[in-house]
Amino acid sequence: MPWIQIKIETHPDHTEILEDLLMEAGASAVTLQDRKDQPVYEPLPGTTPLWSNLLIIGLFDAHADMEHVIDILKEDAGLDPFPSYHIEIVEDRDWEREWMVHFHPICFGSRLWVCPSWKEVPKPDAVNLMLDPGLAFGTGTHPTTALCLKWLDQQEKIANASVLDYGCGSGILGIAALLLGAHHVTGVDIDPQALTATAENARRNNLPVEKLQVFLPQDFVPSQFDIVIANILSGPLTQLASKLAEYTKPGGQIALSGLLVDQADAINSAYSPWFIMNQPVQQDGWVMISGVRKP
Repeated sequence: MPWIQIKIETHPDHTEILEDLLMEAGASAVTLQDRKDQPVYEPLPGTTPLWSNLLIIGLFDAHADMEHVIDILKEDAGLDPFPSYHIEIVEDRDWEREWMVHFHPICFGSRLWVCPSWKEVPKPDAVNLMLDPGLAFGTGTHPTTALCLKWLDQQEKIANASVLDYGCGSGILGIAALLLGAHHVTGVDIDPQALTATAENARRNNLPVEKLQVFLPQDFVPSQFDIVIANILSGPLTQLASKLAEYTKPGGQIALSGLLVDQADAINSAYSPWFIMNQPVQQDGWVMISGVRKP
């Protein structure tokens, strides 16, 4: 059966209302994509998403009255002018898994590969992280995740280290740390689905349950770690500075990402009281900042 697809280009601030209205209007599925046609991963509530413009895609059955759908959107969204949109007829496909076609094995650093769980690994003797991210979480294709993965690959002290992955999403960073030699990883995320995705991806990589434990923030018991990594957003990173410092052992390392280039100085200042900060590393307009915890 063919489907009708509507694509709306809009600012991230407007995605929530448009998502809700599309579902109320009868959409069978609603997805978000960034400008590179990558699936978009959920930002923290009340914070600024990572992308300046997004594509929101609603999928309707072939008999939907799209004029009525547009009327609902324009009347109830409260956007003036209403964003540009495009409607087209598309063939029947497995829409929830369609993005997987574009996810291929990727190398990060000298040892680490992230590979779709449904494809053969290109280098069997490498450190291969098998990933099935689900619909809401990262694959490693976004520059912030890539920067963190490369950083982990370079850490000589990761062997037998304890690691905190704060904002774990799919668990890609914590699982990478374990595969690279870490002793134990604790993952924290505000979304219960992220905890489920992390646990499932750990299972796919044959990691013992006790090696990676995941918690909602309210259930996380504070401790100290050799390595702390947080790939979230500038606002939460600023707010969490003292907490993440508390969670890092003296002499331990921290890596912070989810940052645009012009946000690096503010984050550096926020963490400098506790850390000796390194120069930011850039990729495609995004940065990662690392540092060492002061005694």
